[in-house]
Parts: sequence; structure tokens; C-alpha cells
Amino acid sequence: MVVGALIAVLGVPPSAMRAYAQQQEGPAKPSGQQSEPPKPPTGQQQPATAGQPQSQAPQTAISVSSNLVNVDTVVTDFEGNIIQGLQKQNFRVLDDGQPQQISNFGPSEAPITITVLMEFSKLMGGYFGYKAKNWAYGFLSHLNQKDWVAFKTYDLRTNILVDFTQNKQEVAQAVAGLYFPDFSEANFFDALLETMTQMRDVKGKKAILVIATGFDTFSKHTLDQTLKSVKETDVTIFCVGMGEEIDLYGRGSHIGYLQAKNQMNAFAEMTGGYAWFPRFEGEMPDIFNSVATYLRSQYTIGFAPAEGGDGKWHKLKIEALDNDGNPLTTPDKKGKPKKVNVYARSGYESAKPGLAAN
Repeated sequence: MVVGALIAVLGVPPSAMRAYAQQQEGPAKPSGQQSEPPKPPTGQQQPATAGQPQSQAPQTAISVSSNLVNVDTVVTDFEGNIIQGLQKQNFRVLDDGQPQQISNFGPSEAPITITVLMEFSKLMGGYFGYKAKNWAYGFLSHLNQKDWVAFKTYDLRTNILVDFTQNKQEVAQAVAGLYFPDFSEANFFDALLETMTQMRDVKGKKAILVIATGFDTFSKHTLDQTLKSVKETDVTIFCVGMGEEIDLYGRGSHIGYLQAKNQMNAFAEMTGGYAWFPRFEGEMPDIFNSVATYLRSQYTIGFAPAEGGDGKWHKLKIEALDNDGNPLTTPDKKGKPKKVNVYARSGYESAKPGLAAN
């Protein structure tokens, strides 16, 4: 009776409450191999977070400044295991197909700045809203003390429940304080665009973790408008789809859900992130560990475009090379070489001549 009352009031299972109370500083260690990227490198430690804790919330970041383009990049083998130890000569940058000179390079060790954007609506009777609460709560244990996190929900409108903080307990309390969704609408596009705009001037390693079905019911913005903004952002987007039960058990619109999945896949791929669509609760710890590990294992690659600022969209391609300049490969279990996977944003918008870039 007592346990049932706690679940009804808080909306958070006792196992999640215990897990959060017992969490250690820093991301949880991986719990084995998984088939989808990214994973921590076998036998290697994750990079330590550099520097002292920041005294104020992150502000003012420019990804293209003084004609310098910075691209955060992650390399995995064909099974999704993160590859570390690569050097400047192991990368080639193509800007609209033209090779560029890499001017600065190094592991990206800044603290993570991430916004958890969670759908909390009456869609499907509110079932997925309550499911999202547990998932958002579970992600907190994978953040370090120096990381910054904000928590937002959306239905008909977007709500900032916690602005950027290093106090994970504050976010946990906000999650526990969610009771009943107010609206049946889920304005995904509007919420994502608003969040990207709010993070435009944030410095360093920044990301959005979307926990949602991916449906958009009543947004002011269209999919094309959203894709255009996603293409131009320097924020890495990760998506965790909650609606696999629609596909698995035939709840709701199967065709509509496939479209929702395609949208989330596109948003993640265009920004160098990744999208997961778990069918079982047991998959969530590995997924959240992957998000944190991904952000802590990035290489930052900088170059000054040969063409200078022209105010146009430029397509980027980052290639991983071996020490002889050939495409980097890793052997499979039979010793057959397999190409590695490179995750980076797909392009950038160059600054107009005479103007600072955003």
C-alpha cells in the first residue's frame, strides 16, 4: 500500500529513486556490448573532465567565429565501439567536397551542457507522458558534477521547468513533481526550434536529449522549416523514441509513427547525434550511458574555410584515415577489415562577408 501510494504521488518507481540516491559522480560504466553506437572504448577510460567547476551557467558560444569552423566528431568501429587515441593526421575535412587544412585539433573535454526536452502530453491517453518521466529521471545518474543540465517539457506549449543547473537533485524534483498532462497536443517542432534558439549562444559541448514519441500535432512550424533550422544548428541532437509499442502492438497509427521515427532519425543524423527506439525498459541504462559517453569522447576539429565567409550553406564530410592516409578500418571477428563510422554535423552556414558568424 505504501509503495503504491509513492508511485501514484511521485510517478517515479522505487527502483529509480534508489538508483538515483546511490549514483556516483560521473557516468555509469557500460554494462556490456550493444549493437548500436556509441559505446565506451574497450579497456580504456573515458576522458576526465578538465578544469574546475564553473561558477555560473554556460553562456555565449560561437561555433563559427573569425572564419573558424569547429566540428565535434566521434568515431566508432562497425559495432559501435568508440575509437580513441586518434591524432590530427587521422582526419580529413571536406568542405563542399574540397579538402581543408585542419588548424586546431584535440579531444573535447569541456563539461557537458545538455537540455532534456521531454514530451509530456495526453497523447495516447497520457501513457507515454508517464513513461517519459521514468526515462528522464534515469538519465540524471549519467551526468557528472561539473555538467550542466536543463529540463523542459512540451505539449501544446513548451515549459522550462529547470534552467541550466549543476544540481541534479533540482531536476529530479521537477520530474517527480509532474502529475497530469494538461493537453493532448504534442508540438514537437515548435519545442525543438525554441530549444535550439535558446542554446545558440551556449559555449562548448552542447546537446539536446529528446525523449518523445516524435509525433507533431499542432506546431506553428512545418517539418521543412524545422529541418532547415536543424541543418544550421551546432547543437548535437539525441533522440530516444518512446513509441515502439505503437509499432509492436499496433496502437494508434503505424504509418504516422514511421514518419515520426524518420523525423527523429533525421534530426539526430544532421547534427552528428544518434536516435534510439528501445522496445524494452532494460535498454535504457545503456542508451543513456551512450549519450554521455558520446559527448565525452568527441574530437574537436577546427579549420578556416579556404573560400572565406560567403553567407552560404556548406556541406561537411569528416573522414577517418589510417597513418598511411587510407580509410580507417578495424577488423571484425573473422579478421576482415570494416570501415569505421564517423559522426559529425552535416554542414554549417558560413558567415556573410563582414559579419560575425553565429
